[in-house]
Amino acid sequence: NQTYIITSICEKEVMGRGMSEKMRKTAVMTDSNSGLTVKEAKALGVYMLPMPIYLDDVMYYENETLTREEFFARQANGAVIHTSQPMLGELLDRWNAILKEFDELVYIPMSSGLSGSCAAAMAISEKYEGRVVVVNNQRISVPLAQAVKDARKLVQEGKNALEIREYLMKTRFDSSIYITVDTLEYLKKGGRITPAAAAVGTVLNLKPVLTIQGEQLDAFAKVRGMKAAKKRMIAALEDDLNGRFSSIPRGELRLEAAHTCSDEEAFQWKQMLEEHFGQECDMSPLPLSIACHTGPGALGCAFTRQYIG
Repeated sequence: NQTYIITSICEKEVMGRGMSEKMRKTAVMTDSNSGLTVKEAKALGVYMLPMPIYLDDVMYYENETLTREEFFARQANGAVIHTSQPMLGELLDRWNAILKEFDELVYIPMSSGLSGSCAAAMAISEKYEGRVVVVNNQRISVPLAQAVKDARKLVQEGKNALEIREYLMKTRFDSSIYITVDTLEYLKKGGRITPAAAAVGTVLNLKPVLTIQGEQLDAFAKVRGMKAAKKRMIAALEDDLNGRFSSIPRGELRLEAAHTCSDEEAFQWKQMLEEHFGQECDMSPLPLSIACHTGPGALGCAFTRQYIG
């Protein structure tokens, strides 16, 4: 059965060999729901698990066998799209390969409130006798990417996997992300709004503002037009600065943005945020697991606590 197979693979690949004297200490791994590109992950020294995306029942891997351009082209042409958890066998293969070089691994997947992949990873990690530590950081997109960067900095300071998990769990709710969409079509297709609400919203040019503050994607506000949506998201971040983040030193809060729009629109949004808040803004593409619900033209912004040291 599957449990026996998983146990056997773990024992064969990891437990049955001696520790190499050249083995490094702690590796960090995340999935493509962080929004990090393969190039960015490599530059950070982070391992990446691409998430599967199904287009018309054919499976692709984000950033590996499916580019963003191909995804949006297929989406615009009406492809049936859904996401899925990674294959357990593939996850095990990647863990085992990493543990041939490292003593231990910190794996930071997308929030358990948005996918069952985190719970599945936690279950199989028990077979590794503490060498794989899965962190339910309850984030996705740019806040998840920041958690990964924090983990790498903690590794560089000599912290072990359990110490890293302790910090990431302590700060997991020190983040807010707000997202608005250009079209209601894909929220309707995903069942997040009714066809009637989508029709009325389109006629009235309503733009929903969605939020992720922990475990799941929730409705936050409705406004008329993209200009008003941008202002509402900025006001929401201001409220967070003066409210739930008021005890966090401002220098520890990283301003971030994400998008599924053109590079020009993304740059204008980045400039708007930087001018308003008076600090640098990191801009990243929204992962495809979110893009399948938002479609093209979506914009997001966030404040996330960053580890200073």
